[in-house]
Amino acid sequence: MGLHDNGTDGPVAGTGAGADGDDEELAALALKILVAGGFGVGKTTLVGSVSEIRPLRTEEALSRAGELVDDTEGVDQKTTTTVAMDFGRITIRSGLSLYLFGTPGQDRFWFMWDELSLGALGAVVLADTRRLEDCFPAVDYFEHRRIPFVVAVNCFTEARHHGAHEVSRALDLDQGTPVVLCDARDRDSGKEVLIRLVEYAGRVHTARLLESVEPQAGPV
Repeated sequence: MGLHDNGTDGPVAGTGAGADGDDEELAALALKILVAGGFGVGKTTLVGSVSEIRPLRTEEALSRAGELVDDTEGVDQKTTTTVAMDFGRITIRSGLSLYLFGTPGQDRFWFMWDELSLGALGAVVLADTRRLEDCFPAVDYFEHRRIPFVVAVNCFTEARHHGAHEVSRALDLDQGTPVVLCDARDRDSGKEVLIRLVEYAGRVHTARLLESVEPQAGPV
């Protein structure tokens, strides 16, 4: 499914509104967001809970061979895994939609991340405090590529509660990187995470744009 295929007959960003479209439709904006994190952290759940269309999923049953390379400690109930990506869409407000791409969590699928990250405004890194180290690779990936991201702590019932400051310190995040607590199963909670990301990414990109156009001081 491409960015211009939203499963409806209406116009989407980049395609034009058609002869009868109004100015609001012409001004529609679609932004690409990645949802990343470790194995079994809730990426598919988050995309599915917030998506206003039936989400595209590429899940396969966990195989016996996969058990030899996938660490399932703490997620023993998980029976499937994403092997390509999840895809969903949510309208944040009139004229602004987000296209959500959930990345596969296992190491052997990371070769897909570069393709999925092309053109992304930013990313959500889901974290499970029982397996916090599992989100280190995603944090490193986005920091090195200067892709704005927020860390969303998926608050599992049986997990010990940790505050945003504790998680930020444990992950050694760059100053200013937001950490939010969420429930990936709850649509309103997931939507708040996405709004926080869009606001943060907007500030980061605006600051970079201003830096790039500031006149350079000449020699004195």
